Amino acid sequence: MTLDDLRRAAVARTLLEPTSLPRALDALGFVQADPIRAPARAQDLTLRHRVIGYRAGDLERRYADLDVHEDVFVNYGFVTGAVHALMHPRGGPAPWTAARGRHVRALLEFIRARGSVHPREVDEHFSHGTVTNYWGGRSNATTHLLDAMHYRGLLRVVRRDAGIRVYAARERQPAAREAATRQARLDALVDVILRNYAPLPAASLSMLVRRLRYAVPQWSGELERTLARTKRRLARARVDGVEWYWPAGDGTPPDEDDEAVRLLTPFDPIVWDRRRFEILWGWAYRFEAYTPVSQRKLGYYALPLLWRHRVIGWANVAVQNGALRPEFGYVAAAPRDRVFRRGLDEEIDRLRIFLLPTSAR
Repeated sequence: MTLDDLRRAAVARTLLEPTSLPRALDALGFVQADPIRAPARAQDLTLRHRVIGYRAGDLERRYADLDVHEDVFVNYGFVTGAVHALMHPRGGPAPWTAARGRHVRALLEFIRARGSVHPREVDEHFSHGTVTNYWGGRSNATTHLLDAMHYRGLLRVVRRDAGIRVYAARERQPAAREAATRQARLDALVDVILRNYAPLPAASLSMLVRRLRYAVPQWSGELERTLARTKRRLARARVDGVEWYWPAGDGTPPDEDDEAVRLLTPFDPIVWDRRRFEILWGWAYRFEAYTPVSQRKLGYYALPLLWRHRVIGWANVAVQNGALRPEFGYVAAAPRDRVFRRGLDEEIDRLRIFLLPTSAR
């Protein structure tokens, strides 16, 4: 096992042969979401490499007809119905207060009567004031409570209107009380992690398993045992002084290089784990959207540039007057290979088709 083997495995494991949207979602189990469009949302940029003919916004447009749910896994995103069922019924970090419980019951009754509701409708019916949100600003208390109820599994997102979640009530399922059932569910959730992010250095595996406390806070006390059990059942090797883990039985990654050039979202499974990224590709990638402009090195929303199972640079892509304006940066220098230049031109053309409406192509 060499570092080059690990690089190839990291790409091959999650960069699947393009297929239909339902099949790609089933294969991944989880797709991380992010609202920034630069040039498109993270979930769309992830799926465009894995779904035939995918266009920006297809997941949102088809959401109601897919077996998929907005929810928290190791991050916020979209999970399949099978993964959603593994995590619920989910509790919260603390029981509702008596006053909050009354609000919750009243909201549930209102939502069940309406079928589905926009937060604005709820706020017009219940005036709950404002609260301090996670970022320190002020948020509408109704929206805050709807978010909390969604997290606890009382509500589901049925669609979005102009980016705003529209909710419906969700019937709670019986809790998994048997220890063997909980263990099997936790192991299945770890398998979703591995499906997306393996091979993993030991520190990253530990971090990701512990992040399941967001997915299943009701079982957070069992995560250390889950991690120990996971390490026993995985294949492992020490490469350049680092312990790596991956599912036993994984096939050998292909020796031949994929000549396609791909621009990845910062949240793509190939890129997301910054620790793994730096070990595999020998340089530090940073997401700088929230970094002051004067301190940015790569750009506001730098898309890592993948070629021949290596991430060799990045691009910032803007759409101006209906045309794509990419700006590239490279770790060393741009490859002079004609195959790379042709592949880059093809990737920019694919990105243009993915982003722009038919009338602008």
